[in-house]
Amino acid sequence: MEEQQTQAIPVQLPNGTVIHVQATLLGGEEQVSAHLPTFDEVGHAIEGIAHVLVTSLERVKPRKTCVELGIEIALESGKLTALLVRGSSTANIKVTLEWGSE
Repeated sequence: MEEQQTQAIPVQLPNGTVIHVQATLLGGEEQVSAHLPTFDEVGHAIEGIAHVLVTSLERVKPRKTCVELGIEIALESGKLTALLVRGSSTANIKVTLEWGSE
């Protein structure tokens, strides 16, 4: 099994703040282009996953639900992308979503 390469890359958040993200390089070596990648695609991926989960949960109507997502950040063609990972120990972002009535 080929070991995946990671690289710390600068990323611009919507508020203009620049952070460094440890990203998995997909498809071999990739250079970060002159412009900073944004975190928007990762946010859109989390929103999309949450939307699908909410739709399903609204159908089954549990009293309380907690969903944990392990998200790993990857760089593909100069853009950030989110990878849904099996183990949260390798995740760059751990997202916990909860629904319920108290």
